[in-house]
Amino acid sequence: MYDQYDALIFDMDGTLLDTEPTHRKAWRQVLARYGLTLDEARIIEFNGAPAWRLAQFIIESNQSSLDPHLLAAEKTAAVKAMLLENVTPLPLLEVAKAYQGRRPMAVGTGSEHSMAEALLTQLGVRALFSAVVGADDVKQHKPEPETFLCCAELLGVAPARCVVFEDADFGIQAAKAAGMAVVDVRLL
Repeated sequence: MYDQYDALIFDMDGTLLDTEPTHRKAWRQVLARYGLTLDEARIIEFNGAPAWRLAQFIIESNQSSLDPHLLAAEKTAAVKAMLLENVTPLPLLEVAKAYQGRRPMAVGTGSEHSMAEALLTQLGVRALFSAVVGADDVKQHKPEPETFLCCAELLGVAPARCVVFEDADFGIQAAKAAGMAVVDVRLL
C-alpha cells in the first residue's frame, strides 16, 4: 500500500505504541505533588510536543512559578518507571513489520531518545527501524519539521520520497512542513 514511497517514518506515542494512558497517569501523579491541576482534554493539543511544552502550559494555567523543564523531567522519570511495564503495541506496528527489509524506516517522536529506544527494545521491535529521532535530538520540535527531516537524512532518503504516520496535529503539521506525505492514523 505504501510501495510508492522510498522510506516510512513513524511517530511513536499513539501511533506505534499505546502509551497515552500511562503518560496521563504520570502527569496526574507528578501534578498532585504540587497541587497543580490539568484539564486532561487539553493534553491532546500537546500530543507530539516535548513534555516541557505541556509543563509550561500547566504552570501558566495554574499560575505557578515552577520551572517547566524540571516539572517535565519529573514527569519523564515517573513515566519511565511505569511505561516499561505497561506499554502495548498498536495495530500500525504491523505495517512496520510488513515493510521490514523492504524500505528503510525511522521513528520520529516527541519522547526522549532514550525512552523511545527503551520502549521499542522492550517490545522487541527496535530492529525494525534504522533510525530513531527523539525530542532531545532536535532543537525545533513538532510542529516544526526538524524531527522528520532528521529521520529522512539518517535514512538517506529525500523528504519528498517519505511517508509519515502520525496521530497528532503537531506531527501532521511537521510532516507537511517537511514536504512529506502523511497518513493521519486516527482516520484508519
